[in-house]
Amino acid sequence: MSGERRREKLLEILRNAKSPISGAKLAENLAVSRQVVVQDIALLRAQNQEITSTCRGYIMKKDSPCKRIFKVQHSDEKMEEELNLYVDFGGIVEDEFVYHKVYDVIRVEMGLKSRLDVREYMEKIKSGISKSLKDVTAGYHYHTVTAESEDILDRIQDELQARGFLAELLDYEPIDFWK
Repeated sequence: MSGERRREKLLEILRNAKSPISGAKLAENLAVSRQVVVQDIALLRAQNQEITSTCRGYIMKKDSPCKRIFKVQHSDEKMEEELNLYVDFGGIVEDEFVYHKVYDVIRVEMGLKSRLDVREYMEKIKSGISKSLKDVTAGYHYHTVTAESEDILDRIQDELQARGFLAELLDYEPIDFWK
């Protein structure tokens, strides 16, 4: 198989994937080494293909039809409850970010789609490997959440409000995301 045909097949596999696929699994499917997969991914990215590397493998960035940013605040003890709320309603927690008065926006990708993803994230946080960005701003932080419909995002927002997670925007914050 030519390199061009292999990269087309690689794109097809990634476009159809519902979860990340490891480099080893892609290599096995394409009958090449993992290093060839890494090189092909680099070439595809150079062609503006939005392929994301995660700790579980590669995945194509897929545009979800609906997206909303939520500003929330909670204690460490409520973090898992908040994250599970998003995924239980069918949302995907794409990222976490904060507005810092000195550093401006600090953002990390999350890609949480299920309770399993949330549990794995929480294990890392609880292990002390890292801290949540919310700790930089006394608990205030934002999540970009995508979903298949505005109705799902409305339900998430209503439930965040009901559980006391939604936070008010401050004067120095540039946008009211909920309008």
